[in-house]
Amino acid sequence: MTERTVKMRGAVLPLVGPELSVGDRAPDFTLIQRGPDGLREITWADFDGKCVILSVVPSLDTPVCERQTIRFNDEVISLPANVEVLTVSMDLPFAQARFCSEKGTHQVQTASDHRTAEFGTAYGVLIEPLRLLARAVFVVDADRQIRYVQYVPEITEQPDFEPVLAVVRELAN
Repeated sequence: MTERTVKMRGAVLPLVGPELSVGDRAPDFTLIQRGPDGLREITWADFDGKCVILSVVPSLDTPVCERQTIRFNDEVISLPANVEVLTVSMDLPFAQARFCSEKGTHQVQTASDHRTAEFGTAYGVLIEPLRLLARAVFVVDADRQIRYVQYVPEITEQPDFEPVLAVVRELAN
């Protein structure tokens, strides 16, 4: 098995975990989210019956991650009601909540993998030396089957949004 990598400004960084593919079952996860009542754990059970866009970013407090999150926030409004966007990063839940409040991104949910890096490892996006997540997008249907995968090879670049949105619209029909 070859080592999986990603680039950050051209520097090659190793990734931990498998490369997921279309047709795979979306791995379980437990993430931390800040809500009105404080911190809480979220899992796939919180998305029963939903099609989920998993938007994975290194840190919301960077320009590329900010643009990605705002783009999905703007797009989800025009998507069917059974579509959720979950942005996952290693940012602390408090920083994620602050970001959403400051940027007005209330159509997407955010959740943190900072405690265990379980999500990053299961989805093959953990950059262990930096303890960050690589940029990626997964579309998971209501049966938890992965219907689209995009690992962005250079994490300082945006994902290609159009194929993500096309798959989600196709699933809704």
